[in-house]
Amino acid sequence: MGFMDRFKSSSYALLRIVSGFMFAFHGVQKMFGLFSEHPSPAFGTQMWFGGAIELACGLLIMVGLFTRFAAFLASGEMAVAYFQFHWKLQGGAAFLPGVNKGEMAVLYCFIFLLIASQGPGAWAVDGKR
Repeated sequence: MGFMDRFKSSSYALLRIVSGFMFAFHGVQKMFGLFSEHPSPAFGTQMWFGGAIELACGLLIMVGLFTRFAAFLASGEMAVAYFQFHWKLQGGAAFLPGVNKGEMAVLYCFIFLLIASQGPGAWAVDGKR
């Protein structure tokens, strides 16, 4: 697969940009109730703070500004989301993401952990600073 090596930098940048955009979109859904069947949460609630983290960190990750910090915070939020809202510390098969509908939380957690450890990569504002 050596022919794919030339796409390593741009594909990583696209992963950062697209995952940041999607995370910010989830924040917009939570914060403002847009494109969602759920109403926006009350100011200051845990769900409101989650939406604020998703919106702010998603935008920062997408443009590549303070990328490591934003990705680390986003990764932690998704770990909390998985344990608190999906698994809920239940026994048996409830731990499995396919059973508790936590696949996206797990994937976001590890994608953002990768971005936090690797840095912003190409096409990032951090690279211009």
